[in-house]
Amino acid sequence: MPDLMPAIFFGHGNPMNALSRNGYTEAWRRIGAEVPKPRAILAISAHWYVPGTGVTISTSPRTIHDFGGFPPELFRVQYPAPGDPQLARRVQQLLAPMPVDLDNSWGLDHGTWSVLVHAYPMADVPVVQLSINESQTAAFHFEIGRRLAPLREEGVLILGSGNLVHNLHAYAWGRHMPEPYDWAIRFELDARQRMFTGDVEALVAYEKLGKDALLSIPTPDHYLPLLYVMATQQPGEKIGFPVEGVDGGSISMLSVSVG
Repeated sequence: MPDLMPAIFFGHGNPMNALSRNGYTEAWRRIGAEVPKPRAILAISAHWYVPGTGVTISTSPRTIHDFGGFPPELFRVQYPAPGDPQLARRVQQLLAPMPVDLDNSWGLDHGTWSVLVHAYPMADVPVVQLSINESQTAAFHFEIGRRLAPLREEGVLILGSGNLVHNLHAYAWGRHMPEPYDWAIRFELDARQRMFTGDVEALVAYEKLGKDALLSIPTPDHYLPLLYVMATQQPGEKIGFPVEGVDGGSISMLSVSVG
């Protein structure tokens, strides 16, 4: 098997992590230092969730501040990584004949840059984002991830950004929540075990995993980036969990590495 870049899913959590130095962000920094430096990054973020499939084509993607109600300093963050039109066209080629728009209007949203400001603080690795088509099933997204797997042989880091458990209605906004919800812990443990054993069919059909799964994934946007990463796993490759924890009782900060 040729040398493969890993594929990594990051639980990005609160946008304020972009400015924070905590256990999660320090772990992201270590990942960036320890992983072989990629020639480019293909990011699949929960926050580009639209009715269609597009890939950023800009040579200088803008930093998108796609949130509200946060301190002014968060809106001043810029992540000036270059784009990679060649990679964008390669993605389009790998997914053909499925239509993939070459998009010049999007940029890097906070699902991408809030992690990368720590993992690659010099912003010297080209970044391309791929949208998540909100009109399609989880199985469709897993298949896209499978078709993108060859990029790992080409020096591209496939990066998913979301959260395995993401229930904002239950999140402890501004309150101290020392213990995560029981259902969040149960679902994360169940999902981790299925990743270890290769039970990807159950992870794709997550709606059938019971009440804990439905509470943990009330909407699919933050969960689907994990499926893109899991779909790139090759026979014999190990799964790792380089970052662990639950924030605010209902947001899993778990990161998942393939390879």
